[in-house]
Amino acid sequence: MTKSRKKEQQGKERKQQLQKELQHRVIGHLSLIYPQLDTVKLTEQLLKKMGLDNECAKPRWHKNNWNETDIAVITYANSFLKDDERPLVTLSRFLDRHLKDVISWVHILPFFPFSSDDGFAVIDYTQVNESYGDWGHIGRISKKFSLMSDLVINHCSAMGRWFEQLKMNKRPGKDYFLAVDQDLDVSNVVRPRTTPILREVQTLDGVKHIWCTFSHDQPDLNFRNPAVLLEMVKIIRLYLERGVKIFRLDAVAFLWKEEGSSCLNLNQTHEIVRLIRTLVEYHSPGAIIITETNIPNVENISYFGNANEAHLVYNFSLPPLLLNTLVTGNCHALKSWMMSMPPAQKGTTFFNFIASHDGIGLRPLEGLIEEDELGHLMGLMENNGGRVSWRTLENGEAKPYEINISLFDALKGTLNNPDDGFQEARFICIHAIMLAVEGVPAFYIHSLLGTENDYEKFSHTNNNRALNRHNWDVDELESRLRDDTHHRRIFNELKRLIKIRKQQKAFHPNAIMFTLHIGDEVFAFWRQSLKRDQSIFCLNNITAQPREVLLSSLNLVITESWQDLLSKQELEVGQTSLILKPYQTVWLTNKFHNE
Repeated sequence: MTKSRKKEQQGKERKQQLQKELQHRVIGHLSLIYPQLDTVKLTEQLLKKMGLDNECAKPRWHKNNWNETDIAVITYANSFLKDDERPLVTLSRFLDRHLKDVISWVHILPFFPFSSDDGFAVIDYTQVNESYGDWGHIGRISKKFSLMSDLVINHCSAMGRWFEQLKMNKRPGKDYFLAVDQDLDVSNVVRPRTTPILREVQTLDGVKHIWCTFSHDQPDLNFRNPAVLLEMVKIIRLYLERGVKIFRLDAVAFLWKEEGSSCLNLNQTHEIVRLIRTLVEYHSPGAIIITETNIPNVENISYFGNANEAHLVYNFSLPPLLLNTLVTGNCHALKSWMMSMPPAQKGTTFFNFIASHDGIGLRPLEGLIEEDELGHLMGLMENNGGRVSWRTLENGEAKPYEINISLFDALKGTLNNPDDGFQEARFICIHAIMLAVEGVPAFYIHSLLGTENDYEKFSHTNNNRALNRHNWDVDELESRLRDDTHHRRIFNELKRLIKIRKQQKAFHPNAIMFTLHIGDEVFAFWRQSLKRDQSIFCLNNITAQPREVLLSSLNLVITESWQDLLSKQELEVGQTSLILKPYQTVWLTNKFHNE
């Protein structure tokens, strides 16, 4: 056999071995999800839907598909509006003009036809909302940025084709939803809403009571039926082929239902996440899975699995803890939480954010701050024009679920001084902290722009979340970014911080991080690059008063030169302390990259 023939034969054998490995893994997942079914046959169907029935790629197990240069922006397709122009065109131009060299990931919130919840009640998963644009517009953005899309996996729209088929008693839709006895005991079910969980639906087969975790316009999909899983796999493949690289699994924690249980974080749910990751990695090894699970911290980070579930998890405790830190001037709770957080395994990391299209979740604060402290925080946010949304416990008690407010207005003042003149400084400080902690930083577009509460949109919709879902007239915004406004100042300063951050190896999402203890008024931590050639001491004055930091408390290596990356000030020989101005951040490093 010639060398070329032998090499060809070896390549063929490697492909066959890889295919067998994939089949074995998928059968293993399915055996835990559907033990009563023919998992070999179901595996064949899944691999065909995913386009993996004949050939697959070699996954990048435990590889970090990100580095310190990766910054995400979160936006709606129609966050920017211009007369006689489709919003995806306007968005694309804004990104090109202002953020091309700043961010690398773009999360476009659901851009599909929808009936409610600003996109999260999807009517058709396969089409782009005509009022936004088309797949061509999505493709142009995906060629310039790593595109992140929602996979709204737990529920769909009651106005969609599948739900209409349920009403008409037609397949496949009639089998895609969870119909239960109206007297079913749901007292143990954990939900994020106060509305009744069951919706009465008149069908040609009689009245049915359909499970709706979120709203009656968002009936849950029934993953007990493997046909639903097959539908979702087909959608995942479509998104990959349309340029999606990063999948946000929306509300995935509620996916599987078991009578008598909380119906939250069940074993089958975790296994479905593992299965999706397997399929995605064998199809597109560089693709990324992110789980969106707005729940207490320990439950949230369980979606890392053993580095075999989500590549990234939303760091849900970070936003409320950071907000509470900045308005109290005390970082004790934040430090305690950070010390309890395990470092992410290789191939996983945190998705860090402070604001998003949803509110600032309060469930992730459970066990981290006292009830009276939470009450003070909610009171201040309401004084700043925000609202509190609630959920219902199994005993009927109402509990606060999230705070709805723009982050800029949330930081208007502190508990001690509701309007102290440091709003912009606090706003920059909170983002500087987010940029420096372990994980990939994500900016909600309205945080980058310092957008205020949208009271007009709230009054028109009576939806608390509308306060932080403003739609900018892009010409008006461009004018404000040219003039001397807080929008321009914030936008330019945040972009400056981002550009400095992207040059620091010590800010790799998986670089070492240790919490420092130099009092409760200065939030401090240390980062070290993976090759241990750069250290950065991140010092953040979280109060409205100047604070002194003794350099002896940092254990600096005195034989090296040290510089603040942000001010470019170098430590002088013999210097013993630093004075931090109110809300000043210092990134003190021994390796300078601050151009």
